[in-house]
Amino acid sequence: MVSSDDDQLSETFSALADPTRRAILARLAIGELSVGELASPFPISLPAVSRHLKVLERAGLIERKTEAQWRRCQLTPEPLARAADWIEHYRGFWEARFDALESFLKTELSPGRGGTHSSRKKGQKNDH
Repeated sequence: MVSSDDDQLSETFSALADPTRRAILARLAIGELSVGELASPFPISLPAVSRHLKVLERAGLIERKTEAQWRRCQLTPEPLARAADWIEHYRGFWEARFDALESFLKTELSPGRGGTHSSRKKGQKNDH
């Protein structure tokens, strides 16, 4: 069974999958911006930027608010923190696996163990 936390994590990763949305988040990390300010550096239409903002908002990564005639956006850090925690958990898992592999390889390839890179014995000449 999938929990609501898993659903939220899926929404977060889905939103982060697009480079334009990641760039929008990077701009919002600096501070709150209007939709027009967010759209200005992108070679896409304002409606296309608005669609990206809807995806980010649905994922809980941004919050949009209206002040007078301005629509402003701000970053919401909690979903990113949950995604980072999830990644950190698996980073530890893979680091432990890589450490075990490194230890195994050092043991197997150590001198005197027979696991050298060459199949020739020491002092044996090439027949070429």
